[in-house]
Amino acid sequence: MTPPPCYVATALLLLSAASNVASFSHATSAATKSFVIALTREEGKNGKLCKALKSNSNIEQIISSSSSGSAMEVNEIPCIAHADGPDSEILGKTLSSNFDYIAVTSPEAAKVFATAWIDAGRPEIGQVAAVGKATQEALKEYGIEVAFVPSKATAATLVKELPTLEEATNEGRSTSLLYPASAKAQDTLQTGLEDRGFIVTRLNTYDTVTATWTPEEESLAKSTNVACFASPSAVKAWVKNTQHLDCPRALAACIGETSFAACIKNGWREEDIFYPEKPGIDGWAESVADALKILSKDKCNLHRERGEWEEVDSKSNMTHQQRRKSIPALPGGGSSYSTQSQEIGVR
Repeated sequence: MTPPPCYVATALLLLSAASNVASFSHATSAATKSFVIALTREEGKNGKLCKALKSNSNIEQIISSSSSGSAMEVNEIPCIAHADGPDSEILGKTLSSNFDYIAVTSPEAAKVFATAWIDAGRPEIGQVAAVGKATQEALKEYGIEVAFVPSKATAATLVKELPTLEEATNEGRSTSLLYPASAKAQDTLQTGLEDRGFIVTRLNTYDTVTATWTPEEESLAKSTNVACFASPSAVKAWVKNTQHLDCPRALAACIGETSFAACIKNGWREEDIFYPEKPGIDGWAESVADALKILSKDKCNLHRERGEWEEVDSKSNMTHQQRRKSIPALPGGGSSYSTQSQEIGVR
């Protein structure tokens, strides 16, 4: 059987840059023990993380220093899909209003906003504030210049750092801001800026819905050691789609603290979650490396037999099934398990 395109054998790189992450096979050689990583962004949007995993030297070192025959398998298992929000139809005509700022908080929000702007004939707009480098790059692809990016890619940091417009102050009025958002986005940005005196117009321009998994994707999820999350919606969708599966809870590698908080809220233990201090793709890949360190610390032999993990400790010969008896069940699929190795400094 042909190995999957994101399959990493010892001493080999993770992924060819030209590989299509959506076309994975989950076959693994019986002689090979795998670390299995799930990429959960919507279909077609996991390529950047795959590329970052490929170039991460710590991941390569973990794989090469693991027991003979170790490998890493990376699978795209989309947790979310996007749909039109209740305000999607009025976004284009709203752009003709004279807002001082437009706040765009994600690459998907950038796509929705830019499409509406182009369809409206590219009207003159206020200054654009983007949360994060990825959002800024997405806007630039549509020819939209970004005037402000907060020092940290979170809505809370934008609230603290976005300056009021001097022109508005001179005119004796409040700074106005248009916020084209996901219908499921929290109110951190709007309420925070309103508390500072901004006038915020929020439009729920798109919605995030749980993706329906195929039987193959369910099988891939059951074998996953580390699930990568970029949003609370992805976390919730993973829990929903795995709650009926007989499998232990995967470690979580989050893009930032917002997804980390969602994992805590949905039953993960803090020691089973990894995220960078500053959100971004490279830091996200490093969080995956940190999770892999935990998986490899005990030098356990990982087996996949009859659809269940059996984890045999080289010292005690205690199987994972025996250990699970003392671990409380978590909502959303199985129980949480950590090797309890020393804490590393990214949490």
